[in-house]
Amino acid sequence: MTIDVSNGRRFSDEPKLTKITEDDAIVLIRTSTGVKAVTMTALQDFFLQGKITDLATLDKESVVAAINELVAAKNEDETKISGMQEIIANYPGAGSHNSIYRGKNLGASVTSAQWAAISNGTFKDLYIGDYWVINDVTWRIAAFDYYLRSGDIECTKHHAVIIPDANLYNAQMNTTGTTNGAYVGSAMYTANLNQAKTSINAAFGSSHVLDHRNHLQNAQANGRPSGGTWYDSSVELMTEQNVYGGKSFSSVSDGSTVPNNYTVDKSQYPLFALRPDLIIEAKGSRYWLRDVVSTASFTRANGAGLTECGNASDSCGVRPAFSIS
Repeated sequence: MTIDVSNGRRFSDEPKLTKITEDDAIVLIRTSTGVKAVTMTALQDFFLQGKITDLATLDKESVVAAINELVAAKNEDETKISGMQEIIANYPGAGSHNSIYRGKNLGASVTSAQWAAISNGTFKDLYIGDYWVINDVTWRIAAFDYYLRSGDIECTKHHAVIIPDANLYNAQMNTTGTTNGAYVGSAMYTANLNQAKTSINAAFGSSHVLDHRNHLQNAQANGRPSGGTWYDSSVELMTEQNVYGGKSFSSVSDGSTVPNNYTVDKSQYPLFALRPDLIIEAKGSRYWLRDVVSTASFTRANGAGLTECGNASDSCGVRPAFSIS
């Protein structure tokens, strides 16, 4: 094919465009099969490998504007992250760390750095919900410094409260349906927690399991706790307050009879406040709590998410709390 260009003009003589406003404007491109007319839309699709309208950004008119939008969002996120890092770096301790749920796997044992972070009270790189998997048990952080400054002999050691994700085993509160002796007088307290204590000492080392003073009930009258005093405490069943943040089945004052409800375990562990679904051990499962409900029943947590109570002779899960320091 021959093209007559004798009366043609140079490209530089043609009118100049400063902006392309029409998607169907064409340019000529020489390909292996000859000269082809190509629309600007086709060129855009080729260079962008997609249409600008497919951008996830709010601005879909300009690539530059879309990039600027992403940069602004990145800067905003970095500002938020920087603010959080500033809080973590400059305000260590139980206050900030009790407020953040992370849920990170911390490994198969407590490292020397983690022990140091617990003992010095900074709790560096430890947060609520973080856990160790030791001897096939998931041990999860429920609180920091929960018992600090409590006790008739003041607790002065920084610590992390730990609970297992699942029941360690099943056991009875008593061999018969009675709450005589309350929690301290129960078979659970005197014998049935021993297996849990053995597992906990094996996982963390007995020297790291915090022994502190706790006020526990040791008598009941008419189905209400009627006596209690201070005891050395390391591994205990939780209270309704530890789990739910308040009482449901355990006794309260009726205006004439005042139960012996003196307790250090009077508020909800941060773990359950931040992740209430973790209150449920497993669907259909139950675990004992230590509060007296009646002459025959103690409180317990239900796998359907219910608060409940049960006969002391029932065999239910043992899911205790303890602290490491």
